Amino acid sequence: MTLDEIDRRILAILQQDAGLPLEEIGSRVSLSRNAVWRRIRLMEEAGVIRARVALLDAEALGLGLSVFLMIRTSDHRPDWLERFARATRDLPEILGAYRMTGDLDYLIHARVADVKAYDALYQRLIRRVDLSDVSASFVMEELKDTTALPL
Repeated sequence: MTLDEIDRRILAILQQDAGLPLEEIGSRVSLSRNAVWRRIRLMEEAGVIRARVALLDAEALGLGLSVFLMIRTSDHRPDWLERFARATRDLPEILGAYRMTGDLDYLIHARVADVKAYDALYQRLIRRVDLSDVSASFVMEELKDTTALPL
C-alpha cells in the first residue's frame, strides 16, 4: 500500500490517541468522517494498522520493574528456536523478544513487580528451554518509552 501525506497524518493522530472520534480526525486532516473511515479501513486491511490498543500504566498495575535479559545459547537448531519463541510468547511478563547480531543471541524485555517476580519469571523460562548464559539489567529510569513510529 502506498501512503500519501493525509494517510501519514491520520496515522500520526492514531498513534497519539486511537480513540478519537472519526469526526475529530477528519477535522484535523480536512476530510469527511466517511473518507477518514475508508482510509483507516484500507490501512487495517493492508496491515499498516495492526491493532488499536490501550496503553496501560505499568506502575499503576504493580509492574514497576522493567528488565532486559541478555541471552546467549549454544543451541542454534530450529527446534530450539521454536521452543524458545513459544516460551517467550507464552510468558505474559515478556513484552518483547528479539534475535540479535553481535555478542548476544537474544534480548528479552519484560515487566514484573519486583526482583522476586523477575526470579520467578527466570525460573519458568529456564524450565522451558535450555540457555547457556543469561544476564539481566534492571531499568533505573525510563528516559523514553514510546510505541509511536516516526512518520
